[in-house]
Amino acid sequence: MQMFLSQENLDVYVGKSIEVLRVGGVVLYPTDTLYALGADAFSDEAVAKVFAIKGRGKRKSISAVFSDMAMVERYAKVNDAAKRLAEKFLPGPLTLVLKKKAGIKTGIARDRGTIGIRIPNHPFCLALAKEFGKPITATSANISGEETKNSVDEILKQLGSAAEHIDLAIDAGELPPSLPSTVVDCSGAEPKILREGVLSKQQIADAIAPWDGEI
Repeated sequence: MQMFLSQENLDVYVGKSIEVLRVGGVVLYPTDTLYALGADAFSDEAVAKVFAIKGRGKRKSISAVFSDMAMVERYAKVNDAAKRLAEKFLPGPLTLVLKKKAGIKTGIARDRGTIGIRIPNHPFCLALAKEFGKPITATSANISGEETKNSVDEILKQLGSAAEHIDLAIDAGELPPSLPSTVVDCSGAEPKILREGVLSKQQIADAIAPWDGEI
């Protein structure tokens, strides 16, 4: 099912999306950078569906949308560098890689010591995570290794038969061209940029200054 998002129907479509997420389904939805595939981030079965749609190897990680830092702190350890970056750039095009808390063992955290954190600057994303009450996967909506398209129709065409496993598509129109989020690993003693995207290396360095280490 494809639904066309507007400010007037945002609450309705958040509700429809939550109905899908609660039964382990997958939602295609817009973020502040790209379209993403959303599922219950800590459900093994739901996350497996996302990997299957993308044709992605399970050794690769998937980040998740959180509604705010209070939700993040329920699942991950937030150190000083992560706090500085969050205060400066979140909500926004930043992914933080943080150590997971003890007991977080399923979904995107299965067989991993860290989890990827996104708080996109997009009203639909924030409302969805808040109302769902827990994180939602935020991986780009594309075949793994192929170009990420900016419109729902192009995405569904690229995915081909795999698109049949998407239960709901939230269409916000063609998104403007954008780099992906910048990914910063804050799980160790020093932060490291794993992917330079919308936010530059210099912006990240300035946000965590004073910092004597390399990023």
